[in-house]
This record gives sequence, C-alpha cells and structure tokens, in this order.
Amino acid sequence: MINVSPEKTYDAIVIGAGHAGVEAAHALASLNNKTLLLTLSLNAISFMACNPNIGGTGKGHLVKEVDALGGIMGEVADIATIQTRMLNLGNGPAVHSLRAQVDKNLYHRTMKRRMEETPNLDILEGEGKKIIVEEGKVVGLETALGDTFKTKAIVLATGVYLNSKIITGDHSEATGPAGFKESTLLTNSLLDLGIEIRRFKTGTPPRILSSSIDYSKMEPQNGDIGNPAFSSMTDFEIRNDHPCYLTYTNETTHSIILSNLDRSPLYNGSIKGTGTRYCPSIEDKIVKFRDKDRHQVFIEPEGAETHEMYAQGISTSLPFDIQEKIVHSISGLENAKIMRYGYAIEYDCINPLELLPSLAFKKYVGLYAAGQINGTSGYEEAGAQGIIAGINAARFISQKEPLILRRDQAYIGVLIDDLATKGTNEPYRMMTSRAEHRLTLRQDNADLRLTEIGREIGLVSDSRYSRFQEKLTELESIKNSLSERYKLADVSHIYEKRGETIPKTAVVSAKEMLKRNYITAEDLQQVSPTFASFKLSNIKLVETELKYDGYMQKQKRAIKESLRLESLPLSPDLDYTKIKGLRIEAAQKLQKVKPLTLAQAERISGVNPADITVLLLHFRKTNKLG
Repeated sequence: MINVSPEKTYDAIVIGAGHAGVEAAHALASLNNKTLLLTLSLNAISFMACNPNIGGTGKGHLVKEVDALGGIMGEVADIATIQTRMLNLGNGPAVHSLRAQVDKNLYHRTMKRRMEETPNLDILEGEGKKIIVEEGKVVGLETALGDTFKTKAIVLATGVYLNSKIITGDHSEATGPAGFKESTLLTNSLLDLGIEIRRFKTGTPPRILSSSIDYSKMEPQNGDIGNPAFSSMTDFEIRNDHPCYLTYTNETTHSIILSNLDRSPLYNGSIKGTGTRYCPSIEDKIVKFRDKDRHQVFIEPEGAETHEMYAQGISTSLPFDIQEKIVHSISGLENAKIMRYGYAIEYDCINPLELLPSLAFKKYVGLYAAGQINGTSGYEEAGAQGIIAGINAARFISQKEPLILRRDQAYIGVLIDDLATKGTNEPYRMMTSRAEHRLTLRQDNADLRLTEIGREIGLVSDSRYSRFQEKLTELESIKNSLSERYKLADVSHIYEKRGETIPKTAVVSAKEMLKRNYITAEDLQQVSPTFASFKLSNIKLVETELKYDGYMQKQKRAIKESLRLESLPLSPDLDYTKIKGLRIEAAQKLQKVKPLTLAQAERISGVNPADITVLLLHFRKTNKLG
C-alpha cells in the first residue's frame, strides 16, 4: 500500500500534456477530481510539433464534437487562428470540414495558460517511470526522480515521446519531436504489466525562411470569409489575414529522390517503425505514384510572429543535402533557406485492442490511454480520445458507467470503435469515409448531437449550455417560419438567377424554396425580413435537413436497425472458444477483443455474418445475452 502525504495524493494523474493529455486533464479537473498533469516539459504543453493546422477533412468534425462535449481544443484554436477555410464545399454538406491555419506558439501559450488556470489541476514537469498496480488496480505512479504519487486512475497520453528517435539521413538522435526530451522509462513499466508495445513512425517536412521564397511563382491560397468558428463559445471575428501558397514538385524533384533512395532511411532499412498510409513522405509518394508528374506543396505560415514556413507535402527523412536539392528544385523555392530540416520520428505505442471502448485497459482497473500512444495520428484524433478518456476516468472514480459514444452518434464514436474493435497496424487517421452515417454526423449539428450528453456528464458549463439553448430556440423559430409565403412575382428573380424552374403557383413558401437544389439560405434572407433576422448558420442547418431529408430518413432507418444489435450486450466473461459452430478464427478474434455488444462483435475483422448467426443461435439456446 502506498503511503504518501496528502499533497502527493490525487484522484487522477495524466501522463503527457499534448493534445490528448490537456483534454483529459481538463475533463477530470472540471468534474471535480484533484488531478496531476505530468509533462516532460512545460514548453511542450499542446505544442504543435508537426503541421500548423487544426481541423481538415474529418478532423474538423472531431474538433466540433470535442467542443460540443465541453472540451477546449476548439476555443484555443479559434484564438490562435490566422487563416480559416472550409474544405470540400464542392461536395455535399456531410464532408464540409473546417480547417484553420494556427499560430503554433500562440496555441501553446494559450493552452498552457488554460491549464494553469484550471481549478483542481496541478501541473508538474517530470517523467513517469513506473505505474504502480496492486491486485490489478492502479494505485500510484513513480517518477524518474523517485517521487511517488498515490492515485485512483491514470491516463496515458504520451504521444510520440516513448523511446522516440529522430532520423534524418544517416543521423539519428534519441529525442522527442522539435528537440524536446523523450521518455525512456515508461515503456519498460508497460512491458512489465504485459502490455503489447509496437513501433510506429511519422514525419515532418523542412521549415523555410519566408523572405527567401519567391511567392510570385506560386498560387495564393487565401482564407474564406464568413466561416463559422470551431467553438460555440467564440464570439469574436476569427483572424483571416495570412495566406498560404501552392506550388508543385516536378520531374527534377522526382529524379533527385529516386536517384538517392539508397540514402533514404525509409528504404535502406534504417527505419523500422510503421508509417502512416494517408500522410506519406515525399519519398513514398514518388515511389508509389510514379505515374504522377507532380505533387502539391503547400507553403504555410507557422505563426503571425515568425518567418518560418511549413512545406506541407514534402515530409522527408532524406539527408540534409538531398533535402536542400529537393527544396531548390521546386518553383518559388530556388533560393529558399531551410531553417529546420525534415525528419522521421519513431516511437513506441500500444495495440489499441488492449482497450475497451471506454479507453480503459482490459487488464487493469483505473488505467486509460488516449492519443498517439493508441496508434493514431493527428492533434484532433488525440484531443477526441483525450476528452473521452478523461470523462471515463472521472466516471470510474465516481463509480458511474462509462460514456461510450456509438458510431451513429459521433465521429468520436467511429474513431474509438475502430481502434478498440478493429485495431490498427499503422497510424490511424480520421476520414469522413470511415463514418457510415456521415450525413447525420455533420459539423453543423455536432452540438445538437452531443451537448446534452456533455451537460448530463457535467462538463458543459452554464454559459455554453445557455448558448446551446438559444440555438435550439432559434432553430425552432426557423422551422416555424418555413410556412411563410411569398408572391411569386417577388421571388421569381431568385429562381431565374439560380437556374431553377419557376413554379406555376401564384405564391410559394419558404420551405418550398429551400427544398430546391440551388436556392440557398442567403437567397431566403434577401427576400424575407423574418429570415434576415436569423443567424445564417442556423438557416443553413435547416436548409441541409430539408434538401437531404430523403437520404437522412434512409440513414435513420439503417441506424435503427444497427441499434437492434447494439442493444444485445455480451458478457466480458464469455468463452468464445467453447461455442459450437463458431469458426476458429472468429473465436480467436472474439476472445481477444471481448466485444461489449453483438454489434461490436459484427464489426471485428475476421468475424463474418455466419459467425454472428452462430452467436445469436447460441444465445437463444442458453439465454446468455449480457
């Protein structure tokens, strides 16, 4: 039994203060738990070690959902934004994704201050060494200095820092990203606990001095005016005054890379970790897509008070001299000065199949994991896991049932279900294509789906909930106003402008207008003082529901059917190897994952419909559902 002073006793400890760690710590502390946030460096709190962006395709959905639950990533991103764009506007509303260019240093400073000002939260610079477990329960943590803390729950949010190694050419260095210290002790503690450890890899491109770039040879990429904020709490105009620029690789670039693959750590065997498929290095792109004569390179500002530019699209671990040749071969970068060379980083992570959908470890009570330690990539995926791990650690401490978001409720539900049910053999990245119910999981309705849940948990503040209720009231008013009617003579010009067939009736309703494919909420505001008084974003939400009503009704029927299997719980003690008629592969996969419901069992790789039928028949005979 650990015997320490009250000052060394905490309800929960979060190890790591990256994007997962800060959300977990904020959730725990906000839910009235005395919490310790342990970080290798105070300068690394929420530091954006890779790209200077928040949001993007699928990822913007996650940020909006974290905000809807009462998280803080969206609020801080809005404060630090220097450019904002809405991606995929040429496609349907299900895939519209907000993306912000963010001032990296301002984001770090703002989040650090938020952590420092959070009640119930202590922050300590130090390295975790050993997770102390007694009789299968977490009871404490020992640090590298030999200090010991007593606790009821621990959230592992170590990012890419476990035994991390930076690699550029034939040079490698045991360090974390951006020169921060790596964690060398905690992996051994996890191995001692019998937790499976894997080795993953990610990377980053060179950073370039802005004044050495010839922007006249590039295509400006300006922000979009009038985009919504990430957070419902943001009531100021988002900064949008820093353009990005687009240029391309070319045949010379590709020739330089192909002729130097023997010097590439990725291809000469120096790198052992598994890299991400959806954010490959430039070497990977050139080798795997040899038919392409060019690849996009986005030149992005790292902040408003620095001249460093991020070369998105040429992530590489090639030697420094080859990186210089690559950069100088690209239009606009002929005389560019590299300020930081690109690198690959290898790090330890766990197999997420070790986790329950609550992000708790199956083997140990009170131990949780969130973020890149679970095999994911990206700030947004980390933040989404962090808030859920924090909420569930808090609910464990309070002896409450965990929060498990379903796939039809949130992208967060899709993310965590994919990890805990299917696992991942490479760094996992969220994409809209992963969500089978994405039409009902849009950015604009994240608060409608999740804020009531966050309020019930206790994480949504009074001020946030008040704004949510105001939105609900206005949405109801908009729907009630859809019956408003207009003389055709007063609105026919809108039909003509939008290329819509003019109705033959003498009057038309607002609802009839909005249901037309090309008539928009903006059009309605032009002809109706009533609708001009409503927020445009709220009218657009109603517009989407009207235009896609048929598709959404079909999706709701599919969700209803899937909920039938979700409602059939499975016992965690069930021995699948003893169920007659179940294939060996399916029994082994089920035994490893230990699904909580029949629906989760159905989603396990290697379990087919025939196996689910066998399970249903078995349960009907034995009456052992749940």
